[in-house]
Amino acid sequence: MAMKLPDPALLLVTDRHQARLPLADIVRAALAAGCRWVSVREKDLSDDDQIALALTLLPIARRHGARLTLHGPAASRALLGPDKLIGVSLHTVTEAEAIDPRVVDYAIAGPAFETPSKPGYGPEIGHKGLAEIARAAPVPVLAIGGLNATRAAEVLASGPIGIAVMGSIMRAVDPGQEVKALLAIVAGAHPRAR
Repeated sequence: MAMKLPDPALLLVTDRHQARLPLADIVRAALAAGCRWVSVREKDLSDDDQIALALTLLPIARRHGARLTLHGPAASRALLGPDKLIGVSLHTVTEAEAIDPRVVDYAIAGPAFETPSKPGYGPEIGHKGLAEIARAAPVPVLAIGGLNATRAAEVLASGPIGIAVMGSIMRAVDPGQEVKALLAIVAGAHPRAR
């Protein structure tokens, strides 16, 4: 039974190297603005340090009723138990088709566009690639890579159910405003019956 993804489907991915403000302040502002899902992704830290960082952010997430996920450790489902979300990153239709929905809850496909966050991360897959991956994957797909409010609308129209954003929120002077702009687009693209 796949876990229900947070609603709205906007995932904030952390990167303290791009962060203009302290990470906790960015997370606090994003959640106050309506984001309900944060993934700690600090690849240069050891697993223990990533977990320690996640634990400092967890009370902020809980206060807002938000989900906090940890990017990385492959054994995370065993570690975190059955009620945790497990996601995979992918770049191709072949990888999307190979997903086992009994193990994985969602996929992050990218880079949608060339991204200053990860130059050389791989060729951008664009709308067509995102649409093909979203069709092929047996789990919900979020798009990542070079997304801002303008591009998010185009991307959501091609098939992904949501977006994952790192740089534009991390580098924002006002992360809350950036989150509000992105949420308006996510909500407009996929209006949920309330």
